[in-house]
Amino acid sequence: MSVGITILSTSWRLQQRLGHRKYSSLLRNKAFINGAWVDSKDGQKFLVKNPSTGEELGDVPDMGAREAESAIEHAYEAFQSWKHTTAKWRSQILRKWFNLVTENQEELARLLTAENGKTLAEAEGEVGYGASFLEWFSEEAKRNYGDVVPSPSRNKRMLFIRQPIGVAAMITPWNFPNAMITRKVGAALAAGCTAVVKPGEDTPLSALALAELAEQAGVPPGVLNIVTCGRENAPAIGKVFCESPLVSAISFTGSTQTGKHLLQMSASTVKKASMELGGNAPFIVFDSADVDAAVAGAIGSKFRGTGQTCICPNRIFAQSGIYEEFCAKLSTAVSKLVTGDGMSPGTSVGPMINERAVEKVERHIEDAVAHGAKVLTGGKRHKLGGSFFEPTVVRDVPREAVVCSEETFGPLAPVIKFNSEEEVLSLANFTRVGLAGYFYSQDMSQVWRVAEGLEVGMVGINETAISADCIAFGGVKESGLGREGSKYGLEEYSEIKYLCFGV
Repeated sequence: MSVGITILSTSWRLQQRLGHRKYSSLLRNKAFINGAWVDSKDGQKFLVKNPSTGEELGDVPDMGAREAESAIEHAYEAFQSWKHTTAKWRSQILRKWFNLVTENQEELARLLTAENGKTLAEAEGEVGYGASFLEWFSEEAKRNYGDVVPSPSRNKRMLFIRQPIGVAAMITPWNFPNAMITRKVGAALAAGCTAVVKPGEDTPLSALALAELAEQAGVPPGVLNIVTCGRENAPAIGKVFCESPLVSAISFTGSTQTGKHLLQMSASTVKKASMELGGNAPFIVFDSADVDAAVAGAIGSKFRGTGQTCICPNRIFAQSGIYEEFCAKLSTAVSKLVTGDGMSPGTSVGPMINERAVEKVERHIEDAVAHGAKVLTGGKRHKLGGSFFEPTVVRDVPREAVVCSEETFGPLAPVIKFNSEEEVLSLANFTRVGLAGYFYSQDMSQVWRVAEGLEVGMVGINETAISADCIAFGGVKESGLGREGSKYGLEEYSEIKYLCFGV
């Protein structure tokens, strides 16, 4: 009786929060394994809270190693039939899933904002972005071509075919709880693989809503599994994912430190690994740049998701000729950003995900100021309290400041002065990570030199909105392995088999 009352009350609270009568069809308080909605074996649950209000949205199963092993076994069993389905049929299933996500975009967005905190406009954008991967891979499923190789011998015929790799285990982050799942799962299912997903501990509700829609779209039992857990059980599930001989591929989006640990554990079974890891994105404004456009680009990328994105600018370099103008215009524009609850109309910056994230931003600002930097706007916790933080601009940041070598993941824009192209390329590349980079310049010769010289996987030139379903998303150095999205996304879940015919 008490359990039923708890589930009913949490559902009611969440529906009241989301304020939409249709939402109840997507609310799930259980994990999704082998086509069934299940609790943890020991009945343990963990709370999901709204970062804007601290309100308890509901609870979901706090699963561990046993449940992860069960999900993998079911995924492996389902793979034995799913791999033999036609590409056209898988395409049709993914297209139905895409249609359902699109039809439910508003409900999914409100849920995302409730558990993540980003503004409703950003959440709606993410859901649309996430849906685009289901559409993209529904189309790419039919184009996973092989090759015919000209034979060096008259009595042989040679060709390559692509086959699905097997069960793919995926660990997704809280900052894009919708799109990071569809980008990985869409590719895996299109290739003929099955998937087991552990969503971010702070944002499991979006993952479960996607699973509900996948089930409605006709994804068979065991093909998609969602294993939820709290922070304490996450390492145990990660260990199972990496060491299970039934898992053929591991895909992770998150910190470089965690990615390295997962790679070490995966070595025992030699898994194919796709890692989208941390960034320290440089944002460069040259003297020839359109300063107003650069300011708009910096704000749009830096403060999206309250600065909690892996490709947002972490170090902003402005050349000496436009340095004062850029700092003044940037700080003025940032001071006008509206911080508040993501559900509230007019909010441009929501809360940070938790207290630990706030403390890191504070540490970076304090360190920069200690090294001689000056705060132009913001610089402290917001008067709203909780995990809200003022959008901040700091100028005259020296290269010794910790923000130059460590990803902030928050609403802090540190501005660094430079004099020459050679100097700024050296500064921008002086890091062990290389996910994304941006620069603004009207000098076409310089555009080519800098675009080729930046040691990153993705470059935005006079543009910061670089993400799309059709682009190969990924980094170099310690920012990861492999690519997601684009025609290359299927390669992370496919094997090439060589066939040689004697004739």
